[in-house]
Amino acid sequence: MKVAKEKGRLKGKQPKLSAALQKHLVALYNEGGHTSTELAELLQVGRSTVYRTLARAKAQAADADAGER
Repeated sequence: MKVAKEKGRLKGKQPKLSAALQKHLVALYNEGGHTSTELAELLQVGRSTVYRTLARAKAQAADADAGER
């Protein structure tokens, strides 16, 4: 494990959604036309994945706002 980490080959669990799908999910949620359950079914992921993605997007937006000040 230590050697793999030093070589940058320790990847861990891969995300269920690509960056593009994450942006799409956030955009659909922000439009207000879909519930989190509908988004989970649409993208074939669990609701917890939807909640985590939305939380990460919200945190990144807050960090970006704080960085501009």
